Amino acid sequence: MSDDDQHLREQTVSRETVFRGRLLEVRRDRIRLPDGGEATREFIVHPGAVMIVPLLHDGRLVMERQWRYPLERVMLEFPAGKLEAGEPTLACAQRELLEETGYAAAEWALAGVLHNAIAYSNERIEIWFARGLSAGERRLDEGEFLDLELVEEAELDRLCAAGAVTDAKTLIGLQWLQNWRAGRWTIPGFAPR
Repeated sequence: MSDDDQHLREQTVSRETVFRGRLLEVRRDRIRLPDGGEATREFIVHPGAVMIVPLLHDGRLVMERQWRYPLERVMLEFPAGKLEAGEPTLACAQRELLEETGYAAAEWALAGVLHNAIAYSNERIEIWFARGLSAGERRLDEGEFLDLELVEEAELDRLCAAGAVTDAKTLIGLQWLQNWRAGRWTIPGFAPR
């Protein structure tokens, strides 16, 4: 936060954990507003996650189709997963890509970070690019069911434009990919080919 933003800062007065599950914690904080008043903030504490944009040598993208219970529908999305306690994000990205798709990558690069629900969650998703892919055997977690789909970038763009893909991390992943391939955005150590 810059010095210019101090007038916007909210300060925690008290904190209450309302729910603690295997994945999420829900908190209710009492806060002091910049004008001295008080208010309540309810939010989700998330351990963090990674998303991978896996690039095949022919330019196609390795994607997944899986049922997302809260939306009651199948979603097309990039591979992603939750960080385990103390796990480095690159190790998480490598583990999730192998478990969910069976692919291992020779090259990895961190593109950036996504905060997908800033009004009610502290979830932080690191966006990783992977290439030099070699196929192997998937190792899905117990109770995890998903199909792989190899998708052309233009097809993914068409699906996003038509509103068929609404997953925020996948939309951002495509935006990053398109800007990187066009030379507008850089990914350190990862030149477009």
